[in-house]
Amino acid sequence: MTIETWLAFVAASTVLLVIPGPTILLVVSYALGQGWRAALPTAVGVALGDFTAMTLSMLGIGALLAASATLFTVLKLFGAGYLIWLGVKLWRAGGAMEARPITAAAPVMKMIAHAWLVTALNPKSITFFVAFLPQFLDRSGDFWQQMLIFELTFLTLAFANALGYGLVASRARSLVRSERAIRAINRTGGSLLIGAGVLTATAKAA
Repeated sequence: MTIETWLAFVAASTVLLVIPGPTILLVVSYALGQGWRAALPTAVGVALGDFTAMTLSMLGIGALLAASATLFTVLKLFGAGYLIWLGVKLWRAGGAMEARPITAAAPVMKMIAHAWLVTALNPKSITFFVAFLPQFLDRSGDFWQQMLIFELTFLTLAFANALGYGLVASRARSLVRSERAIRAINRTGGSLLIGAGVLTATAKAA
């Protein structure tokens, strides 16, 4: 794996994580209802959930890679199309972030478990990782070494992103409820996803 590939993965992952989804809605809901103390537990739960989803995805990707180069190429093309579809969906999502404050007192372990379940058991998470990760894999390199680096990188970014959203939501509630701000995030992220998908599909088709 080259440093350029890793930096591209970091950039793409950062864009994808910043875009609000079910996991971020949960983090924001806890932060709005219980303040900054909820940020760390929910961020830990998000990281554990992503770890679960990514590990399951890696097993499937590894099996495809070992079985057939053609199937792996098809998966990468499918992934490119999936990124484009996600980008279009985000562009059309508007600026609504319907996060309702969770005011009922919850122990730390309950918040961690809740965030883990929402992140890990969402079928879209595994589908996303199966489509996303192969775009950065070098078939000639060591598969498990690459996946370890990608997983550690993504989990670090996911934890930092969730923690950041939680802290911002607890201190600057108007920002996470701003329709203009959320719309800008969605449209910027959507445009970047569409561009990434088109570039990937074009490169593989050439």
